[in-house]
Amino acid sequence: MYPASTPGAQGGATPTDTGHTVTTDEHAEYQRLRRAAKLRHRRLRYAGATVLLVLTLLLAPLALVATWVHDQVSDTDRYVRTVAPLASDPAVQNVVIDRLTDRVVAQVDVAAITAALTTTLADGGAPPRVVEGAQSLTTPLRSAVRSVVDRIVTRVVTGEAFQQAWEGANRRAHATVLNMLTGDREGAVRAEGDTVRLDIGAVVDQVRQRLVDAGFEKAAAIPDTDRTVTLFRTEQLAKAQDGMRLLDVVGTWLPVLTLALGALAVWVAPGHRVMVMITALGVGLTAVVVLVALVVLRRVYLDSVPPATLPPEAAAAVFDTFVRFLRASARTLLVVCLLTALTAYLYGPGRAAHGVRGLAGRGAAGAGSALRRAGTTTGLTGHWLSAHRQWTTGVTIGAGALALVLWNHPTVGAVTLVLVLVLVVLAITAVLAAAQPPPDTGDRPGHAPA
Repeated sequence: MYPASTPGAQGGATPTDTGHTVTTDEHAEYQRLRRAAKLRHRRLRYAGATVLLVLTLLLAPLALVATWVHDQVSDTDRYVRTVAPLASDPAVQNVVIDRLTDRVVAQVDVAAITAALTTTLADGGAPPRVVEGAQSLTTPLRSAVRSVVDRIVTRVVTGEAFQQAWEGANRRAHATVLNMLTGDREGAVRAEGDTVRLDIGAVVDQVRQRLVDAGFEKAAAIPDTDRTVTLFRTEQLAKAQDGMRLLDVVGTWLPVLTLALGALAVWVAPGHRVMVMITALGVGLTAVVVLVALVVLRRVYLDSVPPATLPPEAAAAVFDTFVRFLRASARTLLVVCLLTALTAYLYGPGRAAHGVRGLAGRGAAGAGSALRRAGTTTGLTGHWLSAHRQWTTGVTIGAGALALVLWNHPTVGAVTLVLVLVLVVLAITAVLAAAQPPPDTGDRPGHAPA
């Protein structure tokens, strides 16, 4: 029989299954090598988690923008919801009204009309004072013509029919957005060199017909040329189009890849809870970067558009309208990341986390005791919920996360709603678990009454 002594106990030798006796020095060397192997393994896990985390943080803002671009190109309803507010924006309406009015008034030769009237009065023997007065009618007549034309154009542009026509035209011409992004020169929105223009030909035709019906026959001569409004001009349009094409191609899979890399980073890291916090806060920081970048791009865009091309108010309305869904998505992502980091922290050993869990536990226990005093117990259900509290909590939180994943473009309001529902379910399950009958009631599973 082998000796019973161990190196750690009496300093003797320890036999092995092969009959070899392990000395104290050999056992110490074995423990040292084992600790070194564990340390190398832990370092490799840290290195792998770090690489995956960096990739996640680099891809997160690209995934956010790619999803926005993909939605704007492939989802007609979402694109229409994006551009629809432009038809009712006062700044954009004023631009359309002023430019259409200028084009109509330019077709009316007020000076020629005044000259013809002066000649007619002079030939008819009118008094000189009357003839001189007719010569001064040019300015008042031009003002009157402009006032009438402006009123008619305003009625058309601000009417509900125009907004419906605007949405219908954008729905039918949704393919032109793809043409603009790919550089094709067709559709309502198209790129020409370094300029992106909006074709308002349908509006011109409607206003021209309204003016002719109102007695302005000269309006029929409004030319079919210059029927576009410049949205913005940039020397980087070609590069932006290349980037848009790439983002559109990867728009479907880049968010999935980013989420998978983040999950792998959490799984590989030795401390899963801490890595969840780090990943969530890091992705939240990228959402803040996107929001700040939008503010900077807005300023750059407004500075690049000359007031003669598009007034600042209209330019701001165009930019804000087109990026509002991207801005909303970035805010939603930021809120989700903060809630995820907070949840991971509350599951940790921190004093504040322990205090919150204790407060919640005491509250649930108090509510359960109140139910028992009122004669209401949860029986076997309460025992089961108490025994599987971690499992039920995980399922509840997972269901909330799945609801957000399946939600079509969740907003901050949607996140708040899901959070409230998760908290309500957690509170109810905790109270039901606390309302289980006392151990001596014979309601426990497997308990046989005496």
